[in-house]
Amino acid sequence: MLIYLHKKAVFYIFLFGLIFLSFGVFAQSLQVGAAKRIITPNPLLPVSGGIGKPNPATEKRGDLYARALVLENGKNRIAIVSVDNLGWASVLGDKSRALIKGILPENIIIAATHTHSAPDAYGFPDETGKSYADLEYLDWCVTQIADAVNEAVKNLEPASLKIAVGEAKGKIAYNYYAPELYDPRCGVIQAIATTGKNKGQKIATLVNYAIHPEVLGSGRGILSPDLCGPLYDRIESKGGGMAIFLNGAQGGMVTADTRLENEKEANTWEECIRIGELLADESLRIVEDAALLENPSLFCVSKQLEIPIESEVMQFILKNSPLNYTFAKEGHVETQVNLINIGPAQILTIPGEALPNIGFYLKRKMPTKLPFLFGLANDAFGYILTKEDFNSFKRYQYVSKTSLGEMTGDIYINQALELIKDSPKPSSK
Repeated sequence: MLIYLHKKAVFYIFLFGLIFLSFGVFAQSLQVGAAKRIITPNPLLPVSGGIGKPNPATEKRGDLYARALVLENGKNRIAIVSVDNLGWASVLGDKSRALIKGILPENIIIAATHTHSAPDAYGFPDETGKSYADLEYLDWCVTQIADAVNEAVKNLEPASLKIAVGEAKGKIAYNYYAPELYDPRCGVIQAIATTGKNKGQKIATLVNYAIHPEVLGSGRGILSPDLCGPLYDRIESKGGGMAIFLNGAQGGMVTADTRLENEKEANTWEECIRIGELLADESLRIVEDAALLENPSLFCVSKQLEIPIESEVMQFILKNSPLNYTFAKEGHVETQVNLINIGPAQILTIPGEALPNIGFYLKRKMPTKLPFLFGLANDAFGYILTKEDFNSFKRYQYVSKTSLGEMTGDIYINQALELIKDSPKPSSK
């Protein structure tokens, strides 16, 4: 009888141990969720391509979206949000962060695709200080962004990842200032469900590529996500799950390659379709044969940067915008930079439009073969260029004028390098 009880006790201990272990493994396994919200204004609002009064929109081509991707492993949870707009300031992002549950605010990265055919989200003032931004619309977008992230959290499910970086081939982008000075590499993160009724299906495909989505521009009277719209549609139609686009180091001036013969350009919706679908197809090709990462680790850290506002133009914009920008101290802005490790990949965020040479340099310093740069993330404070390039020659007069100042690039680079140095290296798998 004692022997029987002993064997029975051992059996139950073993059974409970298996149950506990399975729960432990599940708790520490990667989970991914995705969700999106349409943020197209109805009725249509004027669209902004930069400083100055927005242009009236009389039609739309595709919808504007806020797209959220949430990743969790153990106690680490992060959200990556992409907004179809020229830029998305932290004063707006922080309002969404306050409405998001279950994620540390500093672990929520909100970036803009940089389409030049969306409503003004900067609150650009004219020479009299008057702004034409629709604050009610922007507050509605704030709520939609938070709703997308909260839904993505609810949608979390066990997943594996495929991560790859490769050259996107074809006529996609070029540098208007110096045609060959751009990064042709495209980074792709694809999440695949591993359990339940969705097992084997793609949850989401993230595309990270440096390009100005300005095929249409703001002067055509068209509201649009530009080339990002056809990219989303193509990936989703091919079973890639929810598509999400994150820009890169596309400043000064990495733009869509719409060049024709005789120095003309094809600034049409058909070109948006051609370029967006080509980039989508290249992204899916690049990630197709990537190794499956069954339980990649997740790490996220943030750092606050204090940057002086030396540009008179930027001082005027920030002081007169109705968004009520906050300042670390007189004449300085404070912004957040994130470093994220997802398995063997590493991501750095950029609070503006870094020029390609900065992007090349940082990717070279990142201890991984899978480097990602998320441009216009957490803030969008104009162009970021090195002091050597700042106002050094005529071609860079505009990008210098619309930068915070001469030292912005150096400050950002040095702090980014500190983040890389002080953070754990990406895992080998």
